[in-house]
Amino acid sequence: MQKKLVVFTGAGISAESGIPTFRDANGMWGKYDAMKLANVEGFEEDPQAVLDFYNARRKNLLEVQPNHAHLVLAELEKQYDVTIVTQNVDNLHERAGSNKVLHLHGELSKVTSSRNRLDSNCIKDYPLDVPIRLGDKAADGSQLRPYIVWFGEYVDNMDEATRFVKQADIFVVIGTSLVVYPAAGLVNYAKREIPKFLIDPNDIKGGLPMGYQHIKATAVEGVDELVKRLDELEK
Repeated sequence: MQKKLVVFTGAGISAESGIPTFRDANGMWGKYDAMKLANVEGFEEDPQAVLDFYNARRKNLLEVQPNHAHLVLAELEKQYDVTIVTQNVDNLHERAGSNKVLHLHGELSKVTSSRNRLDSNCIKDYPLDVPIRLGDKAADGSQLRPYIVWFGEYVDNMDEATRFVKQADIFVVIGTSLVVYPAAGLVNYAKREIPKFLIDPNDIKGGLPMGYQHIKATAVEGVDELVKRLDELEK
């Protein structure tokens, strides 16, 4: 039986591939109004602006590649039963070769209904090089929208994510500010006795969660140190 390695990732891991973060000093929400571009009311008020914003982000995915951190996590599947729980809406984990990826905040590579975001009949893959246009319809006849969890919307798979974390034999956090809830609360569900690692180049606001080892490095640098520490656990 392989040990269950659960990795919780945030914007920091994708930033090193060239995908802008949201909450850093130079993040997207310092340049754009989140309340206009990432909530239902903003979409209803000016759907074209919202679609333009997300079409640009979707197109950006075609211009970036998985980085060393993504590739190392995929490689770890040779030794562990790896589950990635991610706040990121890009597809870089999948493109790196990770097979079990749970997206908490949606996926840029998919579209859904603007009437019911969680209607399984309306959620579908959508080519990144094809813009979502006004007038494009979901299966229920409503305007297509990005399959993204906007502010104020329910994170529907938190129970599944929590279950993965509770079952983990090893838990790793990479590149998340731990300020976006409910996702940030996942760190509290890992069993007390298991090895827990947090990879981040900065000091942790509010202090390091209890029982976690801080690998003070970027995602790309930190995964190599993580592999060393995992190898030491197996000795």
